[in-house]
Amino acid sequence: MSRVETIGNAVLYNADCRDVLPTLGKVDAVVTDPPYGIGADEAAKKAAEQRKAAQAKPLGQRTKAGRGWADYGETNWDTERPPPEIFGLILEAGKNQIIWGGNYFTDLLPPTMQWLVWDKGQRDFSLADCEFAWSSQQRAARIFNYARAKALLDGKEHPTQKPIALMKWCIEILPKPQTILDPFMGSGTTGIAAVQMGRKFIGIEREPKYFDIAAKRIEQAQRQGDLFIEAAA
Repeated sequence: MSRVETIGNAVLYNADCRDVLPTLGKVDAVVTDPPYGIGADEAAKKAAEQRKAAQAKPLGQRTKAGRGWADYGETNWDTERPPPEIFGLILEAGKNQIIWGGNYFTDLLPPTMQWLVWDKGQRDFSLADCEFAWSSQQRAARIFNYARAKALLDGKEHPTQKPIALMKWCIEILPKPQTILDPFMGSGTTGIAAVQMGRKFIGIEREPKYFDIAAKRIEQAQRQGDLFIEAAA
């Protein structure tokens, strides 16, 4: 049984997107970051365990193993990619789509002219220097430069959480979308970006833990926006 919460102009579903997407009308845009099927959840957990083990050693014996990693608890959500049927539903759900991790789904998505790149401004790090998004727009490719360290200032609640600024950039380059849909909401970053930009948002998240985190973050963004409007009145 799905759980539904309405927060201002945001409607959030704690459910499997396969059950919800067929019930929705067509939205202006889908902006999402699905699981890539690369075990990012397990990798984060192992790195966090290495960090704890390193910190438990005497001061002179400590290493940098796992430094900067947190234990997010939840695992097994990144064991495999979403099935092809979900990508079909995503393509039907919106007039335009931006799908992060698009390089992992090239066999499931049609060829496109526009690829988006998030350049993290950091080299020779254990993670990727940049990330790619597939875009349905037949327009020039674009690059967003935003330091990984700045992204951490958002308050990281999910191991693959994207920066709010990145999701705002995605919304800005779309043709004036009024309703944004994210069928893999995670910790709610796309919803925060949409709310802060005055757009309507529909979010779907299967994991109850991350649904609760997303609802809290989006509610905070909505409250801050309301306070700003009241102050400006």
